[in-house]
Formats: sequence, structure tokens, C-alpha cells
Amino acid sequence: MKRIALVIGSAAAAVALIVVSGLRNEFFDSKVYHGAVQFWFRDGGMVYDWLRPGTPYGFTYPPFAGLVMSPMAWLPLPVVVILATLGTIVTTGLLVHWLAGPYLRGRGWTGWFPFAIALCFALAFEPVRETITFGQVNTLLLAIVAFDMLFGVGRGRKWAGIGIGLATAIKLTPGVFILYLLVTRRWRALFTAIGAATAVTLLAGAIFPDQSRVFWTSALWDTNRVGVLSFLSNQSLRGMLARGPFDTIESTVWLGFVLVTLAFWAWRVTRDSSDVIAGLALTGILGCLLSPVTWVHHCVWLMPALIVCLTLWERSRPRFWLGASAYLLMTSHVTWLWEKGPRPPLAIIGSNLYVLFSLALLVWTPVGTRRSSDVHEPDKISA
Repeated sequence: MKRIALVIGSAAAAVALIVVSGLRNEFFDSKVYHGAVQFWFRDGGMVYDWLRPGTPYGFTYPPFAGLVMSPMAWLPLPVVVILATLGTIVTTGLLVHWLAGPYLRGRGWTGWFPFAIALCFALAFEPVRETITFGQVNTLLLAIVAFDMLFGVGRGRKWAGIGIGLATAIKLTPGVFILYLLVTRRWRALFTAIGAATAVTLLAGAIFPDQSRVFWTSALWDTNRVGVLSFLSNQSLRGMLARGPFDTIESTVWLGFVLVTLAFWAWRVTRDSSDVIAGLALTGILGCLLSPVTWVHHCVWLMPALIVCLTLWERSRPRFWLGASAYLLMTSHVTWLWEKGPRPPLAIIGSNLYVLFSLALLVWTPVGTRRSSDVHEPDKISA
């Protein structure tokens, strides 16, 4: 009974946080997807011309993503929201099982109870609950890439790279994992990922030539479609600099940051390229830092690094406390205190909390401590 009460209490806390987030976000992104896809497939319009009424926001993904989302054109919005929510919960559960499962089993914490508690903590994590309440696809893409990295790339499978390629064709930011395959010299997986992304992109181009032409020549480069770079929710290096006093030299400073961050990341992931879990964690961090726009809900890509650090209680207390501090502060919503402007003297820290923790995780997430063989094959997972 005590275990059941703990799970119910944890689930209630997670649901309460999600509901509060939902009152603010109201499944905004699902409404954008739904409206844009209906305009495209049912009304015959140019999808990249569509904007949600009263906003500057429209469909920002490649045409292949529209093809994947095409069933939305014939589904009512409430069904889309329910499916998106269930998808986020299921994929979050898979990520917890794959990444935290080996640690839990190693401690003798087996059965449903430790998994249920860990899942509640994961669902309470602000980027995850923002993904739910915006109706986003972040954890789905992370799960696709994680599956490919853990069970394909890390085990040298012939199909390794397909998941990375498909995720990149749906949303460009997972393409940073193609860079990971390059610097770690996994040539077969690299060409498979590039081939998969190219094949489905060409397929979408053949089916929707006008949409593809507009996306690759115009919509992709229109930063006004994704929002204001300086908005607090943009927790990327570019967002941090946009909130600073750099003005005319902002782009130059950002480019310098990008090059230094790339070089440091490449040095870290190539120190022990057999640790694919660290590669997943560090490359997820890199994607958050380098993307010009990394909304808070995009920071689900930090989850692998947080889980790695949180499993180091016995071996590295400083790294454990880094992961614990990052989780607590990123779950607390405290960074939004700076949404409407600076509150000295902590404005630089408070308004860039995710960026600073991302940099810290890039530096201190360990490499060489785990192998993908630590993770059970999907068909060998016990109940």
C-alpha cells in the first residue's frame, strides 16, 4: 500500500504540473500542425503560406513531416491532442526504461514500482510537460534517435542510421547526430543516415514539388516564422546572446561560440566513441546549444545527460549533484521569473538557466562509463 500511495502521490504531482502548464500553452503547436495540414491536404493551399490566425506562427517543418502528419487532415483536433499526449507519455517511458533501467536493475530495484516513480519524475520535467501541453513531437524524435543510437549504432547493426535519417527528415535539428556519426567515423551508419534522409526528402519532393521548393528556398530561412530570438523560452546560445548587449556583433560572437562548442564536443565524444550512451547525451546537448532557436520544450534532448549524471551517486557525487540541480531548477519554472525583463543582479543566470546547465552538462557528463550493451534489447525486456 505504501508503494501504491507513493506512485499515486508522484503521479498526482506530475499531473498537477502538467495541468498548470496546459492552462498556459493550450496545445498551441498541435493547433498549428492541425490547421496547417488541413489547409494543405483538404483546402489545397500552400502550407508555408498558412499562419495561425492572430499569430506569426506557421508550419516550419520539411515537407516529409507534413506527409507523416497528413492523417491530421481528417482527425478532429481533440483526437490529435490525445494521440500526441499518449505518444509523449509512451516515448518518455521508453526513454526512462532504456536509459535508467540498467541502473535501477543494478541496484536491485526491479518491477513496476521504481519504473513508475522514475516515469513520474520524467513527466514532471518542464521540457517534457511543455512538450505535452504544446502538443509537440520532441520525445517522439528523441526516442527514434535513441533507439537508433542504442540498438543500431552502438551494436553495429546493418540498419544503423535509418532512425537518425528519418528524424532529420521530419525536423532538421536531429541532423546533429549525422555529425556525430561523422566525427566518430561510423561510415556505414553515416551513409545510411544520409541516404535515409535524402530518400524520404526526395520522395516528399516528388509528391509535393511546390511545397518542397518553397521550404528549401524560402521558408527554411525565414526566422520570423519561429518567433523572436531574444524571447526567454529560446534557451540556445543564440538566444542567450540575443538577450545580451551585443547588438551589431551578435552574429559574429555567436559564430565564435558555435565553433568553440563544436570543437569541444568533438573532442569529448571521440575520447571513447564506444560509449554510445554518452554520445547520445552529449550530442543532444550540442543540438540544444547550436540551434538558433531552442524553446524550453526542445530541451527534452537534455534528458539522456541528466539520467547519466543522476545514476552516478556511487561513483561521482559532483556529477550526480550537477544532474540533480539541473533537474530541480529546470523543473521548478524559476527561469520564467525573468520573462518580462531583467531582474538584477541574477538576470544573466536566471534568464539563461537552461543554456548554462547545458554548457555544464557538455563539460561534465562522463564519457566511457557505459556501453549500449548495458541496455536490454527491445525483444528481451522482461515484464
